[in-house]
Amino acid sequence: MSRTVLHVTGARPNFPKAAPVMRALADRGIDQILVHTGQHYDDKMSDVFFRELDLPRPDINLGVGSGSHGEQTARIMIELERVFTERRPDLVVVYGDVNSTVAATLVAAKLLIPTAHVEAGLRSFDLTMPEEINRLVTDKLADVLLATSPDAVAHLGNEGVHPDRIHFVGNPMIDTLLAQIDRFDVARARETFGLEGGYVVATLHRPGNVDDPQDVKEMVASLHAVADMAAVVLPLHPRGRARLADAGLFDHPGLHVVEPLGYIDFMGLVRGASFVVTDSGGVQEETTVLGVPCLTLRPNTERPVTITDGTNRLVTRDALPAVAAEVLAAGRPATWPVPALWDGKAGERIARVLDGFLENR
Repeated sequence: MSRTVLHVTGARPNFPKAAPVMRALADRGIDQILVHTGQHYDDKMSDVFFRELDLPRPDINLGVGSGSHGEQTARIMIELERVFTERRPDLVVVYGDVNSTVAATLVAAKLLIPTAHVEAGLRSFDLTMPEEINRLVTDKLADVLLATSPDAVAHLGNEGVHPDRIHFVGNPMIDTLLAQIDRFDVARARETFGLEGGYVVATLHRPGNVDDPQDVKEMVASLHAVADMAAVVLPLHPRGRARLADAGLFDHPGLHVVEPLGYIDFMGLVRGASFVVTDSGGVQEETTVLGVPCLTLRPNTERPVTITDGTNRLVTRDALPAVAAEVLAAGRPATWPVPALWDGKAGERIARVLDGFLENR
């Protein structure tokens, strides 16, 4: 009997997670449809991932573009309702915690189409984060919850989710990292950006860092202090760019602001860094596996496993310069723990779970 799985992706973090899952399901002979909502829509935030990660081109591109959370989520829901009604998949797979994820889950639930959530159970316990709202709603409605870490499994259990719905499968984003690691060219990154000696990579986009003018002013001052110690390369997300520029981000000669990079180029840059400053969830995971110290500019993280079994630590904006100096003095670790099941085989485990779910239906 033919079985069809429909994947919904929408933003940069989704693509490295979807690639190994789609390959593993294809190996099992399951028909698949890939929908790209277009939540991230320019080449460096979207299209380059399909080329670099050998993802099939989307069967459907909704092209919803940017907007407020309400506007964007509503447009995605309207378009996905039409797609789901026409295609009527046996299962919808959603990834991470972006607006496309919660929109797809809501639509599928109302059309009585089962949903599987890859990266279920992550919690920051901070309801000021839009992503936390997306995680909570998605996990409440999803039928199959695919967790990347033991703490995520525990969170779902504490929320009353039946154990039969929870599956600890590991992290498919790490499947992609390990599959591509030989392409992460540090020498090319150094040459491209004219880097000599130690350097730092920074990524910033969350509202808590780039929306409020006072926060932005503090952020820029801290980054300039880091740039006094080592060159900083900042591939700048479109979100908050104007506010950061107004606060003088571009005024320090040691801080190199560049356009967003493709996956391979970005990971080559990260692989060679002395440390990374970020507010991104995915970068916390990638640095954990690569052994690159990661300073996360947030009061909390939904990925605490990257602190207990990795290279991540939480820092405040005012503490960043002192912690950066400490990390530079200590150097890169020679060995470090890596979370359980972050072994490059999560896609296969996810495919096995989804195959079994479809068979049982």
